[in-house]
Amino acid sequence: MYQDFGLFIAGSWERSTTAATVMSPVTETALGDAATATTADTQRAIDAAASALTPLREMGGFARADALHRIADEMTTRSDEAARMISTETGKPLAQAGREWVLSADQFRWYAEEARRIYGRVVESRVPGGRFEITKEAVGIVGAFTAWNFPASLPARKIAPALAAGCPVVLRPSSQTPGVAMVMVDCIRAGGLPDGAVNLVVGTTADTYGPIMADSRVRKVSLTGSTRVGQQMIRDAAETVKKVSMELGGNAPCIIFDDADLGAALDACVPSKFGNAGQVCVTPDRFFVHDSLHDEFVSEFAKCAASLTLGDGLEDATEMGPLINARRLSEVDAIVQEAVTAGAKLETGGKRAAGFNAGHFYDPTVLSNVTDNMPVFADENFGPIAAISRFSDEEEALTRANASTMGLSAYAFTQSPERARRAVATLKSGMVGINSFALAASEAPFGGTNYSGLGREGGTEGIEDYLDTKLSQIVF
Repeated sequence: MYQDFGLFIAGSWERSTTAATVMSPVTETALGDAATATTADTQRAIDAAASALTPLREMGGFARADALHRIADEMTTRSDEAARMISTETGKPLAQAGREWVLSADQFRWYAEEARRIYGRVVESRVPGGRFEITKEAVGIVGAFTAWNFPASLPARKIAPALAAGCPVVLRPSSQTPGVAMVMVDCIRAGGLPDGAVNLVVGTTADTYGPIMADSRVRKVSLTGSTRVGQQMIRDAAETVKKVSMELGGNAPCIIFDDADLGAALDACVPSKFGNAGQVCVTPDRFFVHDSLHDEFVSEFAKCAASLTLGDGLEDATEMGPLINARRLSEVDAIVQEAVTAGAKLETGGKRAAGFNAGHFYDPTVLSNVTDNMPVFADENFGPIAAISRFSDEEEALTRANASTMGLSAYAFTQSPERARRAVATLKSGMVGINSFALAASEAPFGGTNYSGLGREGGTEGIEDYLDTKLSQIVF
């Protein structure tokens, strides 16, 4: 399934001397062999990006905007192909894959318009006859590193603003989901951008990450990945003083206050928690439920979880697919068993799903009687595990919710506008949802605080990380 693509360097698809087998999380069989880059290949990709820097800048914002719209048009045309590739490589249900591709195309449309609105300003100078001019310029070559769990939207969030700003990109997607990035880059060809504006390399850390981080011509790197990898990238970026933005791990609290609409909360929480088998950085991990609603919430949550249909994401009936690989399956099971041993109550799930001859399927799991110091609660579980604890008053819930080094997203359910405002003001998080989990949109800034990352993707803020500010003093 990868034979039509390969590496993308200087405007052309290339075969490679090396390849890696991509495995299906559904069948545990090979999907195919995807081309991988050598160190020399990555260096050529950086060289191509360097050659594209001047012509991409000289296009101007309006011409780049037109190119981004053409890319979005091509992505729309190829929606079915892309959705099937997403579902095949990740196992997520086809409907979720389709929504992801639509939102990815929307990133290009949003930043097409932002490309026309890269504003500076003029400030009066104290020097007689003088003035300050503040302008924005492309930061330079961008190294973009993305994870496997959203193999379309994560590259789009980086490529679209970079191109809008006039920055060439070297994209290094996850080697577990290279095909999705290949389809996207093939769509980018329709934009008519200068050769080298976008380059794609897949491969080992030594052959891809190493050269990108070491090359001083790469002026910015953007990562979606784990906090551990982000910390290492910050250290590596310091050697050449690269600009850094990153969206890292999460451990989102979700508070169900005593005045919450319980039915609406359950209708929102269950699909959000088990979407993409819980392998979502902004999914609610820690549920704090008021005493008055706790027992009913737990009971209904467990019933809903147990009723979900597991299977191949390409099948219409599937509501939850598999975990990405055997390692993740083992890690999720270890988290659950550790919690049960420590005293958590298993309400449903807690085991590898029955009825599958292959695939990394794990039952949707609900745990109650969870304490704050259990790893299932204290750390991001990144799996289909809903960990539930009770609370008695608002201050307690907010204090416990904030007891985390992470700060990506947080949620609360209440019918009180005053309580909603207090929650938004108090929760230490880059994003807060009240009665909603819909935080990811091209027009809104996405990102976290503390150990959850630096910078923002989306919104008018998203292009700022790809721009340098220049001050000039002009006197006549």
